[in-house]
This record gives sequence, structure tokens and C-alpha cells, in this order.
Amino acid sequence: MTDPSALHPPSANPLAALTGSWKLPAGRALSLRPAAAGELLIARGRAWVTCSGPHAPGEGDHFLEAGDRLPVSAGDRLVLEPWGRATQDALWFSWVPSARPVATPAHRALAQPLSELRLASSSAWHAGGAVALALARLAWGLAVVLPRQLALPARSRRAA
Repeated sequence: MTDPSALHPPSANPLAALTGSWKLPAGRALSLRPAAAGELLIARGRAWVTCSGPHAPGEGDHFLEAGDRLPVSAGDRLVLEPWGRATQDALWFSWVPSARPVATPAHRALAQPLSELRLASSSAWHAGGAVALALARLAWGLAVVLPRQLALPARSRRAA
């Protein structure tokens, strides 16, 4: 495992670093266990990545080159090392967080009841609106229309 001082954040010198990437010097290894899903992107150099974990992408060893991406789920464990012909070959890599979290079985188990609750809630609002409209029509009928209908025969008698 590499201590944090072995990682070199990008510098202002474009020859020394790639913007947005981290440098892992030759002869070092880095152990990663991301809290959120994402992708490991190899910016420059070659990497030897060993994956393990409950959702690890093809557990075991992966050999990646510049431009390669490796999707990683939250909680997976990666060991990352530069892999090259020369002992001075460094590795430049980036971590790209996922835009959407990866669904776990617990998330999927919760998704269906929440979807049903949303549908039931929508139906309840619709039914409540229909009941309110019916009550308003009933009140209008009792307050305005019924007295007019009851009064109509009396007026008809007076006119005759």
C-alpha cells in the first residue's frame, strides 16, 4: 500500500503531469476501496489492477493501457500498480465518479414498493379531487338550484 505522499497531484507543468490525473510512481502500489461507484481511467502508462469484492468487475487481474476504463462498484477493492517495460515507468490515472449510483439488491427491493406507493398516492389525490368536486356540485345544487326549482311552481301559479 502506498502512503499518500507517494501520489503526486497534477502540477502546472504540462510535461510533468496530465490535467486531472494522479501520478503513481514506478515501484509503488495503491490500494483503493471507493465509497461510491465510478470508473478508473488510465490517462498515461500501463496498469496492473487486481480486483476483489462483492461486485468486482471480473475478479482477478486486469492489465490496462492509456485510454482504458474499468467500472468499479462501491466497496470493491482494487490494488493498482504501474506496469511497464522500464522500471521508471509511472502511471497516470483518474477516478471518474458515476453519474448514477449502482443499484444494489437492497435498493432494488425498495424501488418496487416506492413505485407502488407513488402510484397509490397519485390515485388518492385524483380520487380526493373527484370527491371534492362532487361535494362542491352537491352544495351548489342544495344552495342554489334546489331552492330555484322549489320556487318555480309558486311563480308559475302567480303568473297564471
